[in-house]
Amino acid sequence: MIKELTITAPDDLHLHIRDEAMMQLVLPHSAAQFRRATIMPNLKPPVTTTELALAYRERIMAAIPSNMLFTPLIPLYLTDKTAGTEIRRAYESGISRAMKYYPAGATTNSDSAVTNIENIREAIDVMIELGMPLLIHGEVTDPSVDFFDRESRFIDEILEPLRRKVPDLKIVMEHISTKHAVDYITSADSKLAATITPHHIALNRNALFAGGINPHNFCFPILKSEDNRQAVLEAAISGNPKFFLGTDSAPHARANKERTGGFGGLYSAFAALPIYAEEFEKAGALDKLEAFASFYGADFYGIERNSGTVTLIKEALTIPDYFDVDGDQLVPMRAGDMISWRMA
Repeated sequence: MIKELTITAPDDLHLHIRDEAMMQLVLPHSAAQFRRATIMPNLKPPVTTTELALAYRERIMAAIPSNMLFTPLIPLYLTDKTAGTEIRRAYESGISRAMKYYPAGATTNSDSAVTNIENIREAIDVMIELGMPLLIHGEVTDPSVDFFDRESRFIDEILEPLRRKVPDLKIVMEHISTKHAVDYITSADSKLAATITPHHIALNRNALFAGGINPHNFCFPILKSEDNRQAVLEAAISGNPKFFLGTDSAPHARANKERTGGFGGLYSAFAALPIYAEEFEKAGALDKLEAFASFYGADFYGIERNSGTVTLIKEALTIPDYFDVDGDQLVPMRAGDMISWRMA
């Protein structure tokens, strides 16, 4: 039995850390496990310019504990007015190695986002020139579409037509949650990849309702059926370089999760890498974790793999029930549960 696992320092290529008090709490959790992270720009106001991204990076760097090495990569939040010159400026500054596309209204703080993909064709052309991936939250927002079908409909109605129009654009479909997405990405060319979260490989939609409604397991895209969970897990452990790690860890205060109209998002960052390790081990694929976490994402982005390593130990870890933050509480994924791995 493996009791210790050392891997190349990994990347979290889809992470929310918010700002101010929340960032002060959650950022050290991620920095203790990951060497780099793609930090989502859906703040209020959103990070839509290079200047805003650089200012956000300064706040992030000030919050990183002095004994941790961590590099934030901040994509710009695309709007209908994002110019190609702004894409180039962000790339040349070193702050952005990808750009973020939210369908307007699809998730938290996405109301200012792209209303029609045709509105950002100039930005896309510059991204193709620079080899920058477009990071996509892949769900339609039509209220007539069943909530559990939003990802599949996005693939058929938006993603496939987009790929036909701009076949040279690198695209990451983030936080995939369905067999349909797995099959589509697997059959696509090398320009399309996907991130996979710990919650979409560890939980199915029963986690929303077991013991009563659990708003802390409500996320975008919503947890799906067991057959979909199995398909996403199989993609993660497949060794296919199209699939790589992105936690989509999304902290929200308890008050905002438990109210009517509560926010979507799971906070997994406290023990994200140990949860991945547990699920990979249960699937008999612990040997596939390093490439999934440390190699495939960097390779798709076209950036150097990290140097250095991190070590996990096969030892029980109890997830806290909550963390205190700014007069409220943050409830983590699998709060109160015991998992079988921890960081060294």
